[in-house]
Amino acid sequence: MKKAKNELLQFLAGLAMLVSGLFIFSQKVTVSSGFFGFGWRMGGFYMSNGLIIVPLIIGIVWMFATEGSFPSKVFTAASVLLIIVAIIMTTNITLTRMTLYEWVLLLVLIFGGAGMLARLLLAGPGKKDEAQNRELDRVDRELREKKRQLQAIEDELENIKRGK
Repeated sequence: MKKAKNELLQFLAGLAMLVSGLFIFSQKVTVSSGFFGFGWRMGGFYMSNGLIIVPLIIGIVWMFATEGSFPSKVFTAASVLLIIVAIIMTTNITLTRMTLYEWVLLLVLIFGGAGMLARLLLAGPGKKDEAQNRELDRVDRELREKKRQLQAIEDELENIKRGK
């Protein structure tokens, strides 16, 4: 006979695996940012990273000059988005040197923990729940049948009392 699974314990174990795997991964990654002469080339126009602030300045001035008109807000939001994209594009992410054992351990912790969490959080009713539901349905059918039989007996007794 199988023991009932403790889902809370499985959830905590999966969460611990995922968090520890992501922590080890964060220790093995180096993030750096540098402009390295990066710029934007749009058609024949080249804009260096320093010039990427100019549209934001124009948008802010435009917003204050026109008391916050819709086109000025759109232009300012687009220039902020352009700055964020430039920052992301100049970010370098590299993995540090690690052994195959460390790499496999890292993958097992991250994806094993994520798999355990996904199984518990995304799974439908288990086999035990289905078996219980089938048993409840069977008992419910039997109870309805007994009620029907009892009603038939009561009807028969009523007919006898009336003399039919």
